[in-house]
Amino acid sequence: MSKALGLLSGGLDSSLAALCLKRQGIEVTAVAFVTPFFGGSKAERMARQLDIPLIIEDISKIHLDMVKSPRYGYGKNMNPCIDCHAMMFRLAGEIMSERGFDFLFSGEVLGQRPMSQNSEALRSVANYSGHPDRILRPMSAKILPITLMEEQGLVDREQLLDIQGRSRRPQEALAKEWNLTDYPSSGGGCLLTEIHFSARLRDLFVHQPDCTVNDVELLKIGRQFRLSEQSKLTLGRHQKDNDSIRNAADSPYIILHTPGVSGPLGLVSGQPSEEDLQIAGAILASYGKAKDQEHVEVLAETSAGEQCFTVVPMPRSDSKEMAV
Repeated sequence: MSKALGLLSGGLDSSLAALCLKRQGIEVTAVAFVTPFFGGSKAERMARQLDIPLIIEDISKIHLDMVKSPRYGYGKNMNPCIDCHAMMFRLAGEIMSERGFDFLFSGEVLGQRPMSQNSEALRSVANYSGHPDRILRPMSAKILPITLMEEQGLVDREQLLDIQGRSRRPQEALAKEWNLTDYPSSGGGCLLTEIHFSARLRDLFVHQPDCTVNDVELLKIGRQFRLSEQSKLTLGRHQKDNDSIRNAADSPYIILHTPGVSGPLGLVSGQPSEEDLQIAGAILASYGKAKDQEHVEVLAETSAGEQCFTVVPMPRSDSKEMAV
């Protein structure tokens, strides 16, 4: 029995690819990679439904380094899909070699995404991954060149699929036929494809090119304000945001709040000046219960200690011009 290791996002395509191979008696294991831009929860849920083992690997740091400077560039937003797929295949290939799998597979469908899943892009991914002869795309295999795995008899080409294009109707029909009922809707899943998040990430890369995974995680929280070329403010919208900001306190950030007055927490990142802190405090004060007061006390907490200062709440119309 041949053994296959597949990239599983938890979406319909990758799930059908795994099921396609499993149905012909291949021993299927999946791997899900975790980054600041996508997680593994959907893959975990789908692996349980498919009854296949799942390996979860956190690749946040090396993935962020790639996103900062992708060889093949970005898609419509900040999504470097070709580089991302190649990296995941390369890392999966290391697992393949270590654990004795015969080949790799994914749920890529020829022509589904014009930029990243055309014939040339699929070849680029395979070549850049370092394992060009060990990658199978079961969903479109019958309309792609025959692979070494098929020639060696590790997989039966006749039981593979010939799906192509952007329509999901063939996949949905196949899911119904194979009794795969619990799968997510198409789209979503990767923050790099979202316009609003991509704008925040682009701003971070411009002003803080040495940003860390923690800095990227902050982009998911609340309101964001660019204070200066060197620093920015993250402001909580609700208690969940405030909790996330408080949990980030162990990192080299400055936490702001208005003692004795109900309001959001703020987090200043980068390399703020005293003027930046004053501006951050003024924005913070305008979003709390003290927004109509003439002067508001702000407490700044750092790893070195605490600092109190007084600000005049900034008009919302002014702070909105600084929003990212």
